[in-house]
Amino acid sequence: MEQARMDKVKFSVEVMHIKDQGSRHLSPETIKRLIHQSQEAKKQAYCPYSKFRVGAALLTLDNRVFTGCNVENACYNLGVCAERNAMSKAVSEGYRSFKAIAVASDLNDQFISPCGGCRQFMREFGANWDVYLSKPDGSCLKMTVDELLPLSFGPEDLSMKKVIDIPNEY
Repeated sequence: MEQARMDKVKFSVEVMHIKDQGSRHLSPETIKRLIHQSQEAKKQAYCPYSKFRVGAALLTLDNRVFTGCNVENACYNLGVCAERNAMSKAVSEGYRSFKAIAVASDLNDQFISPCGGCRQFMREFGANWDVYLSKPDGSCLKMTVDELLPLSFGPEDLSMKKVIDIPNEY
């Protein structure tokens, strides 16, 4: 019944829940469902220029899932990646902490990997959460944000001691 309900979800509107323990260590079934949801989100991609569909499914600490797809624009730099789309939806609903994100594409020979901008966007919300890079057959490679973006710059770096402390008033 849970699978039938998942298949009928309108990914652009409805938010899913996945049943899993509160820990960051996800069960194989949860990972499979998260990857499936990223593959379903990929079907909504708007990519008339690149023809490169990407979907993402983001899992919050309380097991809600937010999905996103890439949305291209004739002015190329205004496009939005699937990962940032899903994360922005979650942030707009008040979420700031995440367990995992699954990313899907149509690549058969390699795992899809987030672009540099998406890696930095993920890093804004922590370095120690999971990213599942997948293939259409459902196989995946698990990495952390920190592994995808080593020696990263994050919000905590802004408060570190600097050579010159410049006042905020100009």
